[in-house]
Amino acid sequence: MVAAILLAAQVSRGAGQRDDGMPAILVGMGWHLVGAFCAASFYAPIEKVRKWSWETTWAIAGFFSWILLPISVSLCLLPDFRAFYAALGASLILKVALFGAMWGIGNVSYGLTMRHLGISIGIGVAIGVTLVVGTLAPPLLHGQFAQIFESRSGMWTLSGVLVALVGVAIVSYAGHQKEMQLKGEEREFNLKLGLLLAVLCGIFSSGMSFAIDAARPIAAAAMHLGVKPLYSALPSYVIIMGGGAIVNLSYCFLRLAFKRDLSLRADLAQPGATIVKNGSMAAAGGIMWYLQFFFYAWGAANIPAHMAYINWMLHMSGYVLCGAIVGLAVGEWKGVSTRPVRLLWAGMLVIVAAANLVGMGAR
Repeated sequence: MVAAILLAAQVSRGAGQRDDGMPAILVGMGWHLVGAFCAASFYAPIEKVRKWSWETTWAIAGFFSWILLPISVSLCLLPDFRAFYAALGASLILKVALFGAMWGIGNVSYGLTMRHLGISIGIGVAIGVTLVVGTLAPPLLHGQFAQIFESRSGMWTLSGVLVALVGVAIVSYAGHQKEMQLKGEEREFNLKLGLLLAVLCGIFSSGMSFAIDAARPIAAAAMHLGVKPLYSALPSYVIIMGGGAIVNLSYCFLRLAFKRDLSLRADLAQPGATIVKNGSMAAAGGIMWYLQFFFYAWGAANIPAHMAYINWMLHMSGYVLCGAIVGLAVGEWKGVSTRPVRLLWAGMLVIVAAANLVGMGAR
């Protein structure tokens, strides 16, 4: 699997192939869309798991996503795995890992957001918050925020961020209308608590954007060793996702250990065929979850350095866009009246328009 991933990377030639930068940014936007599709689809195989607790399923998926694949890919890329990470400063590792843990907290709180706000509104608010925070906070922290307003390209790009946010809101509202038509009000719907959780989830989930930004020295160190720019961000995932894994796996195993109706032993006592099927589906979901950030790195490698802050916006808006498309493809909107479906298509077109505005900003 790892070898196939690295071999497939040869189809992309990296950034800066032309002076105007347009081919590079279009390639970058394309890879971000591929990563977003992986993110939007990762839960499909996990939903096929039967007779296992969610905690066991999530832990196995996470083992592949946050531990096995990041380490395996870095082992293939780096000439000396141990020496590379030993040479990094402790403060840098701690900073990146803490941002990864912040992202992990966002993952855990995601489920509570869905519980009290519903899927569509919850996704819309959470992704809307993390899109804005994860996109605009890094340049703000670097003292580069004012530069966005000082050029026409920056204003085009900022417009794209705002339009993407509108598109996310429209798609989310359409999804809410779908839920209301298909299954009515959520039993545990709590607007105030749900909105609070969604905002917190959005803020903490943006920790991945902060972690990737903080890990730039790690990518630079990888390139210094001869790792190509297309792959240079991947070694940082060992630390970023390691921080997220600590939070997520601790949550899962603590619940399995102390909640009476959950048991890892009972899950693993299922017939062999069930264990193989469930393990395969959980692993497939975890691999797809990792691939979203694998292709995120490819996309970011093709985006001009002065526009690095748009990577998160492209990923998150693409997440919503692909999620809507996947939902239509698997029949989730079957039986829904035409108005919500039209709203869904309108929201997707708005997100596509936002991507085009970002492309205009690269001129």
